[in-house]
This record gives sequence, structure tokens and C-alpha cells, in this order.
Amino acid sequence: MGGTAPPLIILDRDGVINYDSDAYIRAPEEWRPLPGSIEAIAALAARGYLLVVVSNQSGVGRGLFSEATLAAIHAKMSRTIETAGGALAGIYYCPHRPDEGCGCRKPAPGLLYRISRDFACPLAGIPFIGDKLSDVLAADAVKARPILVRTGSGENTLAMLGARKLEVYDDLADAARHLLAARG
Repeated sequence: MGGTAPPLIILDRDGVINYDSDAYIRAPEEWRPLPGSIEAIAALAARGYLLVVVSNQSGVGRGLFSEATLAAIHAKMSRTIETAGGALAGIYYCPHRPDEGCGCRKPAPGLLYRISRDFACPLAGIPFIGDKLSDVLAADAVKARPILVRTGSGENTLAMLGARKLEVYDDLADAARHLLAARG
């Protein structure tokens, strides 16, 4: 990253920050943070990191919930993080169904390119913490640093990756501890 721009970390949402659901998180009251995730975001923010969420939200495209409902879910998440002393610098999501062939649904890198433009920051080497193969592949597409957590779909993703070497942590709190320790 050039100049004095603060360091950036990209986070997946479902399975990393909050519990995931095969039936989708369809309402604010269904959004529940994973243990330690909110405190991890607050700790990273306190050390000067800009935290950006990037998430596939095909429930919108499937008609399961509206973009207004998704905004209310994200508002609840943001308030919860702010109450703990943290902040998100941005929330980016793809509302499309997988069959729509858009360029923004992970593993496609469209949302990541938007983040790079919006923050005037190349993404090479930027930590991207996720739990799904699509997160790892999206990070690879922009030469970011994929970090896998075992929460959500992380264990299944790890099994799919086979012999590939990858940073793997128990959860977001564990990943944050390692990132903060490495920063000094």
C-alpha cells in the first residue's frame, strides 16, 4: 500500500463474523455474532486497521429477503461492532444468484476490484479472512493473502483444499491475534 494509507483487512461475513445458515440470514434478529468475532474486529480497528466486509448475499436475488432487510441486518452488525469500540470501513455484497453469471459474486473478483478502487489500495498481500473456497479463490484472483478460519464452512473448505498450504486459524479472534502479534 502506498503512502500513509492505513492497512486494510477484508472479511467475509457469514461463517466468519456471524453464524451462517443454510436457510440464509433473512432478518436482523437472525444475525448472531460468533464468539469473539466482534471483539476481534474492535481490536483490529483499535490498532488502525480498516476492516471491510465482502459477502455473497444471493438471498436477495432469490427473493428471500429485500435489500432493505439486508441493510437492516448490516446496520445491526455495524451497531454491534461500534458498541464494542470497532468500526467497519465498508460493506460490499453481491445480491445475485449463482446462475446469473455476474462479475461480483465470489469467487469472481468484482467486489474486490471495487474495494481496491474505493480505498485507492492495491490488494496484493492484503489479508482476506474467509471460511469458504470462494473466499480463497477471490483472494487468489487479486493476489490478496487468503486466511481461512475453521468456523462456518472452514473445516469443509480445508478438506477440499487438500495439500494446499494456507494460513488457517480457529476463528476470527485467533486470526486477529496472529495479525496483531505480527504487526508488533
